[in-house]
Amino acid sequence: MESTTRPSAGHMRSVIVITCVTAVGGFLFGFDNGAISGTAGFIQDRFALSAGGLGWVTSSIIVGCIIGVVVAGRLSDAVGRKKVMLGTAVVFLVGALGEGLAPNAELLVAARILVGIGIGTETTIAPLYIAEVAPAHLRGRLVSFNQLFNTVGNLVVFSASALIARASTEAWNIEHGWRYVFVIGIVPAVVFFALLFLVPESPRWLIRQGRRAEGLDVLLRITPTRGSAEAELSGIEASMAVEGGRAGVRDVLAPRFRKTLVIGFGVALFQQITGINAIFYYAPEVFKSAGLGTNDAMSSTVLIGVTLVAATLVSMWLIDRVGRRTLLLTGAAAMTVLLACIGLVFRSPHPNAPLLLTLILGYVAFFAVSFGTITYVIISEIFPTHIRGVAASIATFALWGGNYLVSQFFPMLVEGIGSSSTFFIFSGVSLLALLFTLALVPETKNRSLEEIERELYGNRRPSDTGRKVAPV
Repeated sequence: MESTTRPSAGHMRSVIVITCVTAVGGFLFGFDNGAISGTAGFIQDRFALSAGGLGWVTSSIIVGCIIGVVVAGRLSDAVGRKKVMLGTAVVFLVGALGEGLAPNAELLVAARILVGIGIGTETTIAPLYIAEVAPAHLRGRLVSFNQLFNTVGNLVVFSASALIARASTEAWNIEHGWRYVFVIGIVPAVVFFALLFLVPESPRWLIRQGRRAEGLDVLLRITPTRGSAEAELSGIEASMAVEGGRAGVRDVLAPRFRKTLVIGFGVALFQQITGINAIFYYAPEVFKSAGLGTNDAMSSTVLIGVTLVAATLVSMWLIDRVGRRTLLLTGAAAMTVLLACIGLVFRSPHPNAPLLLTLILGYVAFFAVSFGTITYVIISEIFPTHIRGVAASIATFALWGGNYLVSQFFPMLVEGIGSSSTFFIFSGVSLLALLFTLALVPETKNRSLEEIERELYGNRRPSDTGRKVAPV
């Protein structure tokens, strides 16, 4: 059990440093994931891509994300969270360089797949690592730092794309401008790699590996007294003794874990298929379809980035106060209404651009306050330590699988059934997300990871059949 003693100011600084360094990976996620938004139109013209071809260039990054997710959990359980993040920084660097120098669409796709491997790995490991060092009363807020840095990365790349697009002619942007957007991503990748040498390995991972003294050393850095660190160490060891050894996919699929696996999988999937990446990846094209010129469309995209950052800060302030479940329910209800309104705006032959922008910003704000932030927190909390890496990989696989579907088929949906019908579909999916959350998602605020484990699973060994699982 985690100590109930709250960290002192000095120890809290250590936790915040660890959190912020780790969250630089979230910045890379946001920057590299959002880079396509301001470059998609130029890339389509440069390589003469069809709607399906543009969808493939855009969604190819998700193929890499899925690969990263598949390997991340098991790899981090085997070699440690920190080593995997160091490798991820290198992958980000090489991939960004490849995107910027790509001479054709095929090599651009290959580089985006590589970047995607880095993103998939980061989104799986960083929230787990932060959750494993954060005190219970602030865990939601601290895990959300990764999403905050993600939104800052979005804002920076949207702003950079707008500035580069305005700097020269349309022809120059088609030939060269989009390349600069990708290459800038090398800088945060180098910073991330260097800063990771300042943080320790996860204490829970060290203890599971039998490196008890090293685990205690890390706990001493993030808890106020030696007594509280030793008490937390004892609680972790007791929990691990009940859990058993390292788990594989078969263990994660055992009956006693199925409900939480469905919860993690479902929340992650709904985060993506409610349409957010239709906005992230294709925002300038959406605004152009409402009559805005290229520069105005790019400027509107920057406003989306600002909204993301502001709303994520609001979510971080609320998450440990009102709880995860309440925010998810509120966000899903608001997104359902706003997406339906966006669909109605597009029914007009001449959509009202200011109204469309207002509705999209409202949708983005409620997404960021709810599913945008809460999903990663839920995934990092609801699984026991011995299956956390593998289970998080499975849940994050759903996230990126949903992302792939939206990014690949959104241009074809718009071309085939129109923007209005497409956004009505997203509204319907948001309603399903509301019903799913209402029926299944538990509240986890202000509970230690070990307390959450006891409440969800009881104190039985992994070999138990699950017939007497404590209710969620």
